[in-house]
Amino acid sequence: MRPEELEAARDRVIPDVVAGGLRVLFCGINPGLMSAATGHHFARPGNRFWPVLHLSGFTPRQLSPTEQDELLNYGLGITNVAARATARADELTDEEFREGGRLLAAKVARLRPNWLAVAGITAYRTAFDDKKARVGPQERTLGDTRIWALPNPSGLNAHWTARTMAEEFARLRAAAMAA
Repeated sequence: MRPEELEAARDRVIPDVVAGGLRVLFCGINPGLMSAATGHHFARPGNRFWPVLHLSGFTPRQLSPTEQDELLNYGLGITNVAARATARADELTDEEFREGGRLLAAKVARLRPNWLAVAGITAYRTAFDDKKARVGPQERTLGDTRIWALPNPSGLNAHWTARTMAEEFARLRAAAMAA
């Protein structure tokens, strides 16, 4: 994709992949420009969401971003904390994260997933004003929905490898299957 096509996608919003009663609603930080340009979540080639989802056992094979609607067959969905597409998450303001947290809470109240899995601990901390949150299950709930903070699958997150990320996703999968 050409740079001008990516830049033209700035500030676009892409549709959620959701349904009522999901086992896990995955929540990205916000769409990147590649995702906004293609209309598919976690579409940047270096993003590890799709490989990690498979490695952790959530899907029987690695799906591509163009197959995102198949997640619903597994009781999974995708949304974002902030809807606006940017080149980097640090282009979002704290107020956008807080407003995203409020909108996300309303979405969760409507859809009632068993788990909300926020992929990005910093985004979770800001959106829900929980400065001490760590990766893993959270004390906070949204109604009956439990929350799990996951590492950000962006290729820029060098603190986590695909393997260690898959281990954390697998912990969530085990908890979601037990519910």
